[in-house]
Amino acid sequence: MATGKLGAVDLAATTDTILYTAPVAGLATVNLNMCNRGAVNVKIRIAILDGAIGTLTNADYVEFDLNLAAKGVIERTGLVVSNGASIMVYSDSIDVSAVCWGFEE
Repeated sequence: MATGKLGAVDLAATTDTILYTAPVAGLATVNLNMCNRGAVNVKIRIAILDGAIGTLTNADYVEFDLNLAAKGVIERTGLVVSNGASIMVYSDSIDVSAVCWGFEE
C-alpha cells in the first residue's frame, strides 16, 4: 500500500478533476492542500465520491464554492476515503494546485 504523496494536479478552470482514488480493496486517510498561485481570488470545490466522477451528487461536497484568496492556501486533514472512492477537486480559474498525501490501508 502506498504512503506519502498520493496525488497532485494543476487544475484547469471549471473542470471537475479526480485528485485521488482509494484502492478497491482498502481505504486511505489523506490530507488535502489546495494552493491559489494566482493574483485573484478563486472559488474551489472538494468532494468525496463513492466512485467515478459521473456519480457526483450534492451530498458529496466537503467544500462548495469556497473563496480561496490570491496566493492563499486551504488544507483539510484526516479525510478518510473508503474503498474505491475518489477525491474530486475544482476551481473556477487557472493557477490552482491540489495535492493529497497520506496512507492507504
